[in-house]
Amino acid sequence: MKTIDLNEKYALINAQWTPHVVAELNGQQVKLAKIEGEFVWHAHDDEDEMFYVVQGALEMRFRDSVQHVGPGQIIVVPAGVEHCPVAAPDTWIMLVEPASTDHTGGVDTPLRVDRCERI
Repeated sequence: MKTIDLNEKYALINAQWTPHVVAELNGQQVKLAKIEGEFVWHAHDDEDEMFYVVQGALEMRFRDSVQHVGPGQIIVVPAGVEHCPVAAPDTWIMLVEPASTDHTGGVDTPLRVDRCERI
């Protein structure tokens, strides 16, 4: 049991759209990422995904709507719902999702990370 300093962890992240694991609990992983621009359209068939915006702004696009998520706000994307995150420059997010979650939902893209590094 150790305190985790999120600012120290974010300082270790250099690449955009590359989640890093900072904690695990009850089969869930807490991941941090720096994001900017548009990700890929994808869905997670069996897992919900929670996005918490630490700084910056996130636009979560769905096929029929768009939700804006600002600092201190969260959005939960239910399993099976196709979505495309789009982030303002210098956006930091925290994700809470099952350890088995493939962050691109299986979409083959250069942004895909097979295994998230633990920091």
